[in-house]
Amino acid sequence: MQSGIGLAALEAQVLREIALTAHPRTDWMKERLRNGKAALDVLIVGAGQSGLATAFQLMRERVRNILVIDRAPEGKEGVWVTYARMPTLRSPKDQTGPDLDVPGLTFQAWFEAQHGAQAWIDLGLIASADWHAYLTWYRRVLGLPVRNNAAATSIEPGELDDGGRCLLVTLSTGEVLATRKLVLATGQDGTGEWWMPDFIRALPADKRACTCDDIDFERLRGRSVAVLGAGASAMDNAATALEAGADVDLFCRRAQPSAVQQYRWLTFAGFMRHIGEMPDIWRWRIMGHIMRSREGFPTDTYKRVLAFPDFRMHLGRTWTDARLENGRVRIETPRGPFHTDFAICGLGTRQNVHVRPELARIADQIALWGDRFTPPPGEEDPLLAAFPYLGQDYAFQERTPGTAPWLADIHVFGIGSTLSFGPSGSSINAMTIHIPKLVSGITRGLFEGDLQKHWESLLAYDVKQVEFDWSRFITD
Repeated sequence: MQSGIGLAALEAQVLREIALTAHPRTDWMKERLRNGKAALDVLIVGAGQSGLATAFQLMRERVRNILVIDRAPEGKEGVWVTYARMPTLRSPKDQTGPDLDVPGLTFQAWFEAQHGAQAWIDLGLIASADWHAYLTWYRRVLGLPVRNNAAATSIEPGELDDGGRCLLVTLSTGEVLATRKLVLATGQDGTGEWWMPDFIRALPADKRACTCDDIDFERLRGRSVAVLGAGASAMDNAATALEAGADVDLFCRRAQPSAVQQYRWLTFAGFMRHIGEMPDIWRWRIMGHIMRSREGFPTDTYKRVLAFPDFRMHLGRTWTDARLENGRVRIETPRGPFHTDFAICGLGTRQNVHVRPELARIADQIALWGDRFTPPPGEEDPLLAAFPYLGQDYAFQERTPGTAPWLADIHVFGIGSTLSFGPSGSSINAMTIHIPKLVSGITRGLFEGDLQKHWESLLAYDVKQVEFDWSRFITD
């Protein structure tokens, strides 16, 4: 097999490409203080793919006084080696993302550097573990400032020493960080929660789980597992349980599971670049249709479960109640009860800014779609109405104008931005369009906040381009 150029050579290429395209090169940020200490210009919560790529784009824009935090230990950020239980990504291998149009930073360049061009040609879908390894390399080669084992637990408005605006973010470590801008790159449940019916949540923790939980599948070997949901994540969990030796029944609430991946339709430049600029009715209508259609599972995922002859799928059979009975879980359905040893909910997330600990103190002040938009009769949807209504820079808006202007300094880049901007903070294929737009909004706010300082800098500017010999000129 043809070998690649090696990662060391690729890393040198990446640094050269970044240097060649580093325009403009002038440092322009002005230090701002809080209690005599420098405040961060940008704090990014979440060191998954979106948080890392946002940090890279900010640094390219010469915004370097930044920090990325993640609640997970190093190497466990994001979903790819935690609860994304599929062996491969679902995106086609040629879709770019975190590279932000730097050729040497693409996954293809990283893969070929190690395995050669022919290996890339032969590759089907990208292995999830490889994608995670690529992101780990990306973070290292770019020197991104990441602090692990730190979560944001509270956000409130603050004031800089010169009277300017800032945010005070309390961390799980007890530290309070002052930052001028905050990016919430907190993924699937960043403005809500993984959802399961209350009657499932009421079961003992060792009898049920969400698909996002750290499930000990080995413990389920030889036991009965029931999975509610027929989307890709539910199927992946069913397959993982089957591969661990469990006996699995999957329950689909609809008469037929979705075989269509609606998100494939919208992968074109016009939609991804401009859906966020369209009238509210069209954003509501188009994204509502896509989200209600649910995520279809890929062929490879279906093949994983079909490899087990005893796998059973119950169509049009939802769960209406559950309780413990003789040490097992009794699940009520319209076709009678079903007994199992363990229940897994694969129902995705629901928006609810009030349940996020870091947003709890400010949730009542955040504008939701339900506050700003009234859909036509017949198009109402309370699940859509719970999404945050974001400004064109992905920032929270005030529910009551004039009461919380500092909300404009909190930018959402996760599932919560979907209704406002399409799959912006939740999809690899949208990153090259939406991260520059997000960062442009952040830098606009930073520049606007420093206008007086930039004006003073202009008035003091005295760098001469030419040294004149005035003696050669006639003056009257």
